[in-house]
Amino acid sequence: MATVTLKGNPVRTIGELPAVGSRAPGFKLTNADLEDVGLEAFQGKKKVLNIVPSLDTPVCAVSTRVFNEKAAGRAAVLVISADLPFAQKRFCETEGIDGVETLSLMRGKNFAKDYGVLITDGPLAGLCSRAVVVLDESDTVVYTEQVPEITHEPDYDKALAAL
Repeated sequence: MATVTLKGNPVRTIGELPAVGSRAPGFKLTNADLEDVGLEAFQGKKKVLNIVPSLDTPVCAVSTRVFNEKAAGRAAVLVISADLPFAQKRFCETEGIDGVETLSLMRGKNFAKDYGVLITDGPLAGLCSRAVVVLDESDTVVYTEQVPEITHEPDYDKALAAL
């Protein structure tokens, strides 16, 4: 179990991020077309998993924009949240974001548990904590960051350097 904070108040998650050097857990999440998508859909590509509580918050929106601008084309950028696919699609269309793949926990609740990011208490219980996981072409974890304060942005430079 990891402890992060939300506006300075401690919040626990269900576990820990996958270890660097380990194989990433598989998943089935729902894309903007309501199709179930697994990790294997991105086989052979580097991947940035930008895990966020909700795209309907300023910091989540900023991190999606930054990874869209700086990592799209270099890797598959997967923005993973509990938002419904309709809301994720609307966000990307409104913001002009076209270099990321949004994936919803709508039918893939195990993702948050398997990646250790499920918030178990506090006002955001049931959502994902803010985290970044970078995978190489063979789905080996090469970088992780559990952002210690949910209202803060991740360390983009370190995540991008891992690509």
